Amino acid sequence: MAPVSDWRSSLRAVDRYANIEKLKRAIEAKGLSSTGTAHKAAFAAETDAYNTSESREAYDAACNAITSQEPPTDDSSFLQDPDGPGITIGRFQNCHHIASGLVSEVYKSEAVALKVITETHNVEPHNPGREVKILQQLSHASIIKLSETCRDQDGRLVMVFPFMPLTLAKIISSGPVSPDLTRRCFHDLFSALAYLHGEGIIHRDVKPSNLLLASPNGPAYLSDFGTAWHPTLSTNEPAHHKILEVGTTCYRAPETLFGNRSYGSGIDMWAAGVMLAECVQTPPKAPFESRDTSEDGNQLGLILSIFKTIGTPTKETWPEAVNFSTPPFEWYQEFPGHSWDELLPNADEEAKDLIKKLVRYESGSRLTAIQALEHPYLAAKG
Repeated sequence: MAPVSDWRSSLRAVDRYANIEKLKRAIEAKGLSSTGTAHKAAFAAETDAYNTSESREAYDAACNAITSQEPPTDDSSFLQDPDGPGITIGRFQNCHHIASGLVSEVYKSEAVALKVITETHNVEPHNPGREVKILQQLSHASIIKLSETCRDQDGRLVMVFPFMPLTLAKIISSGPVSPDLTRRCFHDLFSALAYLHGEGIIHRDVKPSNLLLASPNGPAYLSDFGTAWHPTLSTNEPAHHKILEVGTTCYRAPETLFGNRSYGSGIDMWAAGVMLAECVQTPPKAPFESRDTSEDGNQLGLILSIFKTIGTPTKETWPEAVNFSTPPFEWYQEFPGHSWDELLPNADEEAKDLIKKLVRYESGSRLTAIQALEHPYLAAKG
């Protein structure tokens, strides 16, 4: 198989940083994002160019196009196919790289997406074999369907899915998310989570890039079950001793940050609430800040951001944490936090109420997915 990612290995970090800074200045100059969120928007735009470009020239052109042109006035740019002939993966022709993960790379070939497992050994909690078994058991309208599995010419596992041209992350990176689309996306997300949690499954990586969209208007599909926990298939993770290194950046639930290995489906509900808070901001912005999971200090930074945003927890506001291996109390500094009215001053009142009932420390008091679907914010979805 042709080494399509060779150009990425030769791209220096300093070059990527320079492009991010250039994009940040252009975004601020055009008023596409506030000063505080321009860096995040620039980072997302550069990452998208890095993941979707077939060559260094295409990557440079994509970054330059963003800085030199006005933003598109319609959604057609989201749906364009990559240029070039692509590569062959097994029996699939004309495959174009669209994303990379810790243990996999994703390609588009006509109407399908191919998830190619690049690691020969499991990197827990990533377990492709378990992912396949879980996906084969699932059947829900709002969960991406595994069409088949096969091996490529190098013997690597390939999972085949219907191709979806958008993610909620890409929608967020382009600017404000419409109220109608937000409601549709979260109705689909909570429908998927209600089904999963009813089966005893915890997704463990709910985030905007894992919510796929068939079009700029939806419907939405929950994807990427590579780190999902299953009550019988996760044989190396008993229910009371689960892996803590799950979730991504600012969407990680606080119980996993303080050593609660008995966490449950509430971690998915926290992540969904953080996503909703991000979507109802104008421009979109997650309420918490965190470095990438691989960076030093990422966990402490996220903890501080959560505490500063919604307040340092107490034994009264987070009683379950008394029994955690690393209780969060008697912190060196207490932060009063802010109300959701302060944090989301222009958001829909019903949306704020739903967020308030999801993004709370005590996991047992968070709404379940079924309860979220019944909340007035989503119950009125047309």
